[in-house]
Amino acid sequence: MSGASFILAINIFIAALFALSFFIVALSTKSRRIATSFSFAYGFGIAYLIFEFLLPIHVLPTYAPRLAYVGGFTAFLGATICIFVGIAERYRQPIPARFLVLLVICSVVANYTGYDLERESLARMMAYQAPYALMQALSAWAVFAAKRRQPVDWALMGIFTLGAVQFVSKPFVAGWTGGPGDTAQDYVATVYAMYSQSLGAVLQVAVGLIMLLMLLRDMLVELTTRSETDMLSELYNRRGFEDRVATQMMHARSLERAASLVMADLDAFKSINDSYGHDVGDSVIMAFAALLRDATPSHGIAARMGGEEFAIYLPDTNLGAARLFAEAVRVKFGTLAIESLPQGRFCTASFGVAESMPGESYADLRRRADAALYAAKRGGRDLVAVSELPFDQMPVHPLATTTISRSA
Repeated sequence: MSGASFILAINIFIAALFALSFFIVALSTKSRRIATSFSFAYGFGIAYLIFEFLLPIHVLPTYAPRLAYVGGFTAFLGATICIFVGIAERYRQPIPARFLVLLVICSVVANYTGYDLERESLARMMAYQAPYALMQALSAWAVFAAKRRQPVDWALMGIFTLGAVQFVSKPFVAGWTGGPGDTAQDYVATVYAMYSQSLGAVLQVAVGLIMLLMLLRDMLVELTTRSETDMLSELYNRRGFEDRVATQMMHARSLERAASLVMADLDAFKSINDSYGHDVGDSVIMAFAALLRDATPSHGIAARMGGEEFAIYLPDTNLGAARLFAEAVRVKFGTLAIESLPQGRFCTASFGVAESMPGESYADLRRRADAALYAAKRGGRDLVAVSELPFDQMPVHPLATTTISRSA
């Protein structure tokens, strides 16, 4: 077995390993389409390498070498297209489907008719290599157009650019290294074949590893997000909220900036569940959460702390501005029609607001906001109360004696 044939065999094993890896990732991540595209890409790569093995076989019928040549080209072009589709999906770039179909048709026809040209003909070699170079360039452009500037994105862009240059330069490298051989049987013994297959193996491993790392990183982010997100409200849960607020408060203290915490509680929520059922109660929670998502500024943090209790952290917001925020949410929720409730029935919420004091911890800020919230509850509910002193104490929890809702 020649050196090039040995590398071909290794490439088949590598391609199969990556195809299986991406297939497994596709079964366990939201990025299913991206992983599936790469799995198909390496599957096409296996088909291409099999055609490369078939070309030098002497016992094939006279028409078989042409079909194997075109089949190998088509399979590898399919691999580069699948990689581009996966990259475009990953970086949220448009996929020019009509252009890709036209490219496949024109390229296959050009290589089928160009098979009769001399093997060392520049026209024949360019017809074979140029479509690959174009797809590599498009993949590099998809990364560049996304305007991400993390090291892994630069690395991926560099690999695709190198791949495009490699394919364009192959006809010239063939001339410098003694040519691709007079026949397909001679190809596997040439220096050019060693160069082509070796560099191809390096590039396919590099692209595969980077994309696997990116997809695995996305899976970790997805798992972390799930662990820090309340599934019903789609807001942060208590853990996700407190982790982020702790970081934000440290930042606010270092810059001596204002920050406020708003605690909210749905009024008489137990009565809603008891009277209308938990499904209706869930719809009320989702409606209030949607209202919070829309009202909370982009730099704010909203969460469902548990049950019917919610919290909103507002960086760069003093007590007056935070109170206005809470009042706006209170008024809007009090007039919000919730489909699952009987017509003319509206729910209310109570709010407690506290502005962080110099050197105050999150626990102390939360304690004062809770005290203000329960003051609002004790004052009749459907109110906004504020805490201005760091030594505010938590009042006794009021009895749930109000009606389930108020009429329009």
